[in-house]
Amino acid sequence: MSDRDLTGRVAMVTGAAQGIGLTIARLLGEAGASVALCDVVPDADEALAQVPGGRYFRCDVTRREEVDRTVKGIVDQMGGLHILVNNAGIAVDGLLLRTRPEDWDRVLAVNLDGAFNCTRAAARYVLKAKETGRIVNISSVVGEQGNTGQAAYSASKAGLLGLTKSLAQELASRGVTVNAVSPGFIETRMTREHVQGERRERLLAAIPLGRIGAAEDVARAVRFLCSSDAGYITGQVIRVNGGLYM
Repeated sequence: MSDRDLTGRVAMVTGAAQGIGLTIARLLGEAGASVALCDVVPDADEALAQVPGGRYFRCDVTRREEVDRTVKGIVDQMGGLHILVNNAGIAVDGLLLRTRPEDWDRVLAVNLDGAFNCTRAAARYVLKAKETGRIVNISSVVGEQGNTGQAAYSASKAGLLGLTKSLAQELASRGVTVNAVSPGFIETRMTREHVQGERRERLLAAIPLGRIGAAEDVARAVRFLCSSDAGYITGQVIRVNGGLYM
């Protein structure tokens, strides 16, 4: 068995019905993991078709009781839980003075509270996995360097980094690793809609590798952190940004 073979492990990926989350779920499935795809959409048949051995669990990460039920359902139906990837996230952009309090609350509820809810519910099971236990939080380059018009999003993603480092210290004695992946600009539906024309050209000029990243770039980093090859890596922020922020 390869050190990157995830056969026999159960992974929970939030925000997994599309985009980066779906790509993460697909690569973990291709590595042999049994993957629980979690999202708020009514069904995810198209997503499941791309994930070998995947199962869909509809779950709103902002609702703690719903998260608790979902995690228990995953454990009961899939036989345990070894890996948690906190990927669910939203962005509501706008300058601070124009940001409505309800939009701030919503972004923090999904991006940061959601990760707390899922980690708190999953931790007791991931701890049982011992040296194969993995938690990976998907942060963002703007959580490290900030970005005009994204105060809520930046704050939520920065919060994930603090959560990652604290949990890494708490869970290390049981062999469980906790890390964050911090993507730069990744080619997704949201990026295509909001980064166009001159803005896209300026962005490309600021990225040393000269391209916007692909979802697979992020997913490969997550897959590595979930593997035995990364067993001595914890509390770290893996930047997948083409050199945009170093």
